[in-house]
Amino acid sequence: MTRKHVPEILIPRALRALGREKAPATLLPAVLERVGLSDRYWRLASPLGPVYVAHSKAGISMVSRASSPAAFERRFRSRFGRPIAAETRVAPARVKALIRNLKGEGRLELAFDLRGLSEFERAVLKKALEIPSGEVRPYGWIAREIGHPDAVRATGTALAKNPVPLLIPCHRVVRSDGRLGKYSLGGARNKKTLLEIEGARPETLERLAAQGVRYLGNAEQRYYCYPTCGGAIQKLLETNKVRFHSGHEALAAGYRPCKDCRPMAA
Repeated sequence: MTRKHVPEILIPRALRALGREKAPATLLPAVLERVGLSDRYWRLASPLGPVYVAHSKAGISMVSRASSPAAFERRFRSRFGRPIAAETRVAPARVKALIRNLKGEGRLELAFDLRGLSEFERAVLKKALEIPSGEVRPYGWIAREIGHPDAVRATGTALAKNPVPLLIPCHRVVRSDGRLGKYSLGGARNKKTLLEIEGARPETLERLAAQGVRYLGNAEQRYYCYPTCGGAIQKLLETNKVRFHSGHEALAAGYRPCKDCRPMAA
């Protein structure tokens, strides 16, 4: 029956029936492939063991540990609602190097596929990218830096949901009291391991936090900074004998904030 022979009264019924039709399973992968947004993944070595690194033409979309390729694919589909397949091409040397040693700053040049994240979540992750290797910053620092000083809890939530740990270094963000806190990729133990590799001395950080020390002061030049400023915590502890429990205390003593690490005033 041609279109012109369909009784007009049947047309709305036919249109309603379209809502019950399911698209073929091959449609979404084909569309994503056509527009350059399909995802594929590599299995690469890391300091925490093998990890799966997913990417699209837009950039790196996920880094995760998993017991098997199938488990990683299920995790990816559950989180993003789109298909993924193993990559047949070799991973770029730069990506393999950054995943393996963490210390290179080339991650700032990588593209990341963060579709599905809110503008606030993307701002949090991009700010975390600016924390140098071997240094840490508190959640409140990121919240202040992106213009949302009261959104400390939301900042922590965004970092906990970071889809690209290791490459977007959320392990460099610590609690407001200086303690290490949790980590999305395997917990606090892995966070400690990564900071040790970078030279941030996590045990020293925990000890200072337990003593209530938040900042170190440079008595000669009269500024205060985070204990890991410059990535040389041991040197700072040896040369900077002035210790502060808060930014208010440092300011009251006549010290100004370091221009490099931009410590909090609280």
